Amino acid sequence: MSTDLRAAEGREARELLHFVTQETRFAILGNILQHPEQLPSMYELEQLNPSVSDATVYKHVQKLIDAGVVEAVALDEDDRRQGYPWKFYGLTEEGRAFLEDHNVLAAEETLRQIYETISDKPDKMVKYENAPRPDRE
Repeated sequence: MSTDLRAAEGREARELLHFVTQETRFAILGNILQHPEQLPSMYELEQLNPSVSDATVYKHVQKLIDAGVVEAVALDEDDRRQGYPWKFYGLTEEGRAFLEDHNVLAAEETLRQIYETISDKPDKMVKYENAPRPDRE
């Protein structure tokens, strides 16, 4: 590999790391990692980020999808249930590998433990948290 190519890859990695560690996007990644299934719905992401608007959460999730770090995962139509979410958001394999390579996943278990201590979740959030999720394997 040429020095120029390695430098370009290094720049791209730094830019992506800077991108994913922007405050709201980093919070969303933390929300995904701490979720029991690592597949929260948009509603759950919105509830976990009360200091920003729902539109802002959506916009940043879309940016993470566009960057290839997060993917939308939908339940098959046959598995969808009325009143429950059917679209969820999780890390892509590439996104997980990138975060792992840059030591961003070191706090994954701690994030899950923190999530388990949240006791004042709205009923709708608890319902959505327990909604069926698609298999990702």
